[in-house]
Amino acid sequence: MIEEHKDIEALGGSMNVNEEEKKNNHTSPATAYLNRDLSWIEFNRRVLQEAQDPDNPLMERAKFLAIVSSNLDEFISVRVAGIQDQIRAGYTKKDFTGYTPSGLYKRLIKRVSKIIADQYRTFRDISRSLHKEGIVFVNYEDLTPAQELSIEQYYRDIIFPVLTPMAVDQSRPFPLVHSQFIYLAVVLTRKDSQEEEPYFAILQIPSNLPRCIPLPHRSNSKKRQFVFIEDVIRHHIQTLFSGYDPVAVSEFRLTRNSDLTIDEEGAEDLLEEIEKELRKRRRGVPARLEVQKGIHPYALEQLQAEFELEDFVFEIDGPLDLGFLRGFAGSLKGFSYLHDAPIEPLYPAEFDENEDFFEVLRERDVLVYHPYESFDAMTDFITQASEDEQVMAIKMTLYRVSGNSPLISALAVAAESGKQVTVVVELKARFDEERNIAWARKLEQSGCHVVYGLVGLKTHAKITLIVRQEGPELRRYVHVGTGNYNDSTAKAYTDLSLFTANSEIGLDASELFNQMTGYSANYDWNAFVVAPTNMSLSLQKLILREAEHAAAGRPSRIIAKMNSLSNQEVIDNLYSAAQAGVPIDLIVRGVCCLRPGIEGLSERITVRSIVDRFLEHSRIYYFENGGNPEVYLSSADWMTRNLTRRIELMCPVKDPVIRKQIVKILEITLKDNVKSSFLQPNGYYERADDKKAPFRSQFAAMEVTRWKGSRALPSTPKHS
Repeated sequence: MIEEHKDIEALGGSMNVNEEEKKNNHTSPATAYLNRDLSWIEFNRRVLQEAQDPDNPLMERAKFLAIVSSNLDEFISVRVAGIQDQIRAGYTKKDFTGYTPSGLYKRLIKRVSKIIADQYRTFRDISRSLHKEGIVFVNYEDLTPAQELSIEQYYRDIIFPVLTPMAVDQSRPFPLVHSQFIYLAVVLTRKDSQEEEPYFAILQIPSNLPRCIPLPHRSNSKKRQFVFIEDVIRHHIQTLFSGYDPVAVSEFRLTRNSDLTIDEEGAEDLLEEIEKELRKRRRGVPARLEVQKGIHPYALEQLQAEFELEDFVFEIDGPLDLGFLRGFAGSLKGFSYLHDAPIEPLYPAEFDENEDFFEVLRERDVLVYHPYESFDAMTDFITQASEDEQVMAIKMTLYRVSGNSPLISALAVAAESGKQVTVVVELKARFDEERNIAWARKLEQSGCHVVYGLVGLKTHAKITLIVRQEGPELRRYVHVGTGNYNDSTAKAYTDLSLFTANSEIGLDASELFNQMTGYSANYDWNAFVVAPTNMSLSLQKLILREAEHAAAGRPSRIIAKMNSLSNQEVIDNLYSAAQAGVPIDLIVRGVCCLRPGIEGLSERITVRSIVDRFLEHSRIYYFENGGNPEVYLSSADWMTRNLTRRIELMCPVKDPVIRKQIVKILEITLKDNVKSSFLQPNGYYERADDKKAPFRSQFAAMEVTRWKGSRALPSTPKHS
């Protein structure tokens, strides 16, 4: 889920913090490339715009603000922490965008500082608006006597028993501070003592208790008041340190390096190796320290000395970790009018409830457009296969699955009934490692063959193969997706699912699984484009083929929709094609290292980013090909990691009807003038500014499913 509309000027002064820098950079760029990490900061600023947009429902603005916070957490724990590692190692080489690690780090400190300041200005604005709606964050000092009495009882009965104050002195070293948890730093003096040196202790705020504690209210009142748990604990800090006087109590929060260093080649058991590294993650090198504004100097001195952080330290004017707003907004009852109206996904019309999936797919391919069409179709497909006596084998890749995935249960049922079930589980999916380990063990216990992929490569392709006995022959049925097999994110991410019984695709699917699970020589793919074997070269050929068509006067065009574009070779190929006369429309939600609109280099290239209610996640690649268009669905962004360090898939769309459906989706996306931001040569984005009637692509996409004839979901699953 991520962004919305409005011109930058209409979003308030906080969005003008980069105006001077924009003016300075508005001339020709220093290099032909934009820096990946600085581009990511601009993406998160577009997310922040959605939190600032008064046209968005208030609770949706709060959710966007939470996304900004969680995005920053991940960015700092992985990208910034990696740059810090390079600086400590003395690495000084420039990247292809012209930055040394130290030079980039200085720029990132400035950009992160600016976005944090904007973030908390926005929080105060949202808080004021919530107050007008009767949702109030109350300071402890402002509680009424009745409220204070209620909170004191809550503290005694619920909070106090789980608190553990941890002193720091010569006999008790600094305790382990967990990444991204909120703590209190407490400075104390001993009562009736003349000692000048203060005492120091820390206290973890319980993460398993509500961050915002509701205050008593009249049953007929719509007003809802809340007090932060850290405010309550701070007010009662004396109960934890008898015999001492608290001098100051301040919040702090640490972010550690969360990247894993896995020796895949030397590991006898990859699962055990990853579990070992996950334990190490708890002690990752500190990357960022957030402290409450006005923190006591002695407390700050103690924290900086312990964490050895000098420059990536931020004083926060407000509650630490605004990520709490997502859960808070979703938990409030009686305020539905402050949310987006719910959207019920439709069941794909092609899968009529009176027919089975295999019968439908023998006649035609089927495209499903999430979240407008339901992921239940995928669940039903696997469930039917697990119960079908003619199904001989099911093979599937799993990268990120939900916490209670129905697919796991269906695969377990299939294995227990004697089918050959093979699941390629990617244990290294960042921050989902523990969940995937749990799924892997459950699948193994049910009799599935579980494979952890190839050494040195992440398995990121999203593909399912079902082999079915039909008379004297075996028929292959394939599902290829642009998104993960995750029923939860399928409600919030835009993705495409292709179901097909095409024989060429089926043969390639079998070979791909053979390569992932066994030993296999080089293979001439019939339809698939696969990374890391041939995707990079194939993309180069496809892009340069468009250049040849343009040079010969034949129709040429490239439309590419993805999450990120950062591979230098692909960017250079796009520049070459543009110079040859190919019009190129790039729809890149997040990071983009290509500079569009540079005369003589990229003036035929446009780059737009759409951030709206749903997270734009689908990867779609269109090549005009001299009037004989080719369309691909893919798991891969055009990033170096996708092309060289992951098993990725580009699948051609063979069915001409489905090609037209996908082209229509691209056309709708390109028409968006409400949620589109256009990348400028200087690396900044500007909102679409035309005089046409407002056109919001995600609203229009909902109509595409109705145009397809999809229908409301059945009251019970088709296959149960």
